[in-house]
Amino acid sequence: MAPVRLSEYRVGEAVLNRVMKDQLADVSSPEDLVTYLEKVKNEDEDEDEEKLILQLALIVRRIGEALKNDKEMKTMMGKMSNKSNYWKVVEKVFEDGLITWERIAVLFYVAGRMAVKVVIAHLPQYVKDILTWTLEYFKRNLLSWVKENGGWMNSFSELARVQGERMNSMSARSSGILLVFIGGFLLGCVTFWKLSNRT
Repeated sequence: MAPVRLSEYRVGEAVLNRVMKDQLADVSSPEDLVTYLEKVKNEDEDEDEEKLILQLALIVRRIGEALKNDKEMKTMMGKMSNKSNYWKVVEKVFEDGLITWERIAVLFYVAGRMAVKVVIAHLPQYVKDILTWTLEYFKRNLLSWVKENGGWMNSFSELARVQGERMNSMSARSSGILLVFIGGFLLGCVTFWKLSNRT
């Protein structure tokens, strides 16, 4: 029996969960992470799909980390303290109605940053709420776009381009990071190839 391929929603859910988990690991113990976030891994998820999810989460985090120097985003993320402020940031990301892979990555990163903020503020009960709000927005506003644009597997080329542009603007000492990214991108391509040959 051939492995069941995860739906685009499940991949998005798993990537978001992983992005949040990675960011929360900076401020939480492993035991707390289990409490804050549900384990999203699907029983049908195979090793290649898990690699895809890990690679996408890494790319999302790298794109999001580049936002740390963006003054406007820094100011907005500094004000995130409740659902209303969270939605203001989300609306700002998509204010012109344009959806891109980079903006989806930014949304997932912002959700992770807000989760970190609530944990630091000793309000960890809101982490699951943030996950739920983000998944609802993703399902309602972005999922059809993801499907129309070839699914998560096709996100690699666009996210690689975005990250490449950001890296081109960095100093020469960052070239090692570029090599690591290229290796990850190649892993994503191999994973895509393997998954596409199954169907």
